Amino acid sequence: MKKLIAGVVLGVGLIAMAHGAGDPEAGEENAETCASCHGKGGAKPVMGVYPKLSGIGEKYLYQQLVLIKDKDREISEMSGLLDDMSDQDLQDLAAYFNEQKISVAQADPDLVDEGKAIYRGGNLASGVPSCAGCHSPRGAGNEPAGYPRLSGQSAEYVEKQLKAYRDGDRSGGPNSAIMMDVAAKLTDAEIEAVSSYVSGLN
Repeated sequence: MKKLIAGVVLGVGLIAMAHGAGDPEAGEENAETCASCHGKGGAKPVMGVYPKLSGIGEKYLYQQLVLIKDKDREISEMSGLLDDMSDQDLQDLAAYFNEQKISVAQADPDLVDEGKAIYRGGNLASGVPSCAGCHSPRGAGNEPAGYPRLSGQSAEYVEKQLKAYRDGDRSGGPNSAIMMDVAAKLTDAEIEAVSSYVSGLN
């Protein structure tokens, strides 16, 4: 009897997980409204300070959309855009963008060596851990943990976010404490270098 109950509970749990997953096809229609800032498929934003959404990670993007909708992450350009969307709409959007192809930029050659050193090895002297430890050596991120893909992300956007974490302006979300601690130890020059490096990482 216990095995039967356990089986039913497991089955219901798997159904709930499947039901809660995002539907990329359903998300495509709502994604059209995002294209004016993030570009078609979220791959080519109209400004460098806007993030590329393509392939960024479904779990991460869903978490960020929830934070923005709930006003726990304030982004003036996004104000009101998600208010009429359901939780399923947000999951569908995240699933859609995660399936889109990423575009990789060209890192500044003058910053590659410093950026690579920080990304792969951190800075032992100041206690900065390697970015690769969470975001993977090739910048692909970690989907189960909700760590976003950094490979190909706009250097301007990454720099802006690292400074926001460092200054305490971005403090919402499950992993923000980790990033605030890391960014607090980074200098402006290190932020610029590692931001440039990840934009060309692939």
